[in-house]
Amino acid sequence: MQQFPDCIQTFDERQHMCGCFGGSHEKLGALRQPAFEETGNLTGFRLLVLASGRAHAVAYFPSSDGGQHMRIGLGTLFLVLAFGHSGLAQESPAPFASFDKAGPEVLNDPHDLAFGPDDLLYVADKFGHRIAVIDPETLDLIESLGTGKLPGVHDISFGPDGRVAVAVTGLGSVFVYSSVETLDIAPAVMLSAPRTEGALAHSNGRIYAMAGGTGLLIAYENGKAVASAGSHPGAHDVAEGPDGSVWVADNFNRRLVRYSPELEKLQTVEGPQFGFVGPRYLDIDAFGRLVVADQDAHRIVMIDPDGEGGAVLVGVLGTGRPGKGPNQFDDPEGVAIRGNDYFFADSDNNRIVRYTVAIN
Repeated sequence: MQQFPDCIQTFDERQHMCGCFGGSHEKLGALRQPAFEETGNLTGFRLLVLASGRAHAVAYFPSSDGGQHMRIGLGTLFLVLAFGHSGLAQESPAPFASFDKAGPEVLNDPHDLAFGPDDLLYVADKFGHRIAVIDPETLDLIESLGTGKLPGVHDISFGPDGRVAVAVTGLGSVFVYSSVETLDIAPAVMLSAPRTEGALAHSNGRIYAMAGGTGLLIAYENGKAVASAGSHPGAHDVAEGPDGSVWVADNFNRRLVRYSPELEKLQTVEGPQFGFVGPRYLDIDAFGRLVVADQDAHRIVMIDPDGEGGAVLVGVLGTGRPGKGPNQFDDPEGVAIRGNDYFFADSDNNRIVRYTVAIN
């Protein structure tokens, strides 16, 4: 590793800095001089990034004739930059959907969301301690259910038999309702799941609860625990794939884990190629692709878990920094898919946003 003090212009507490590509440079009055290392070559010029592999950078390329520099934004560098034989940086996956609409900021830290049998969106509004019912066309709030009875609610799931499972984190329980019409009344069953943040009403009739306090994924049948698996402390979502498999968003371990309905481990999706920082909730499309809200990375990723040679990152939404405009999120949590539309809980912006499919 080498020090390149001449390559720094500014570096403030938010990790904003300037990097340089080869050539000679004037001293630019650096406020700090973090270590750089070479990661590749670009048409003869050295590409320099923070040795930590993560920084917000502004780079200057010398022109071919040694004249003017071209200024580009590098954004947030995460993990390590990969380079091909041509010397050019490997392209990031393209966005898999386009921004369509943002709802009003009337929620209070919304978490996961799901479509009910009436084709309305039901949102676990964490600090609203309620289920917020949203019109998926206008994204307006229609009504609130269970207000004050669902402390710290995180997740909601609808089963094909009409039952509704709600992860009520503040009470360490999954509430099971007989139908959507009873959501504003007392639940039919309360299933113990310490610090639960994920609940699934599975097509096989079981209720699956992610008990983040113990790290166990628990399968309930007729109100009794019949199976458990995993070591996933603090894990969040539980979601069902088209094949009936059960997916867990294991955020503390920065991975996704797939189980059979009998809770036999089938697959783990992890590694630097996915760049997980804190995957919280997910939904699965008709093709089996996972759409995951990576909250701490302020982005949404699409993954094909059955790609050739293993899971493959298909596309990414978000810049990696908190924001409020198109292709920007602030701690996104929930995901719901309906046809060609994707609905996300833009949690710290206290709203639901809709994106439209951009690839098949």
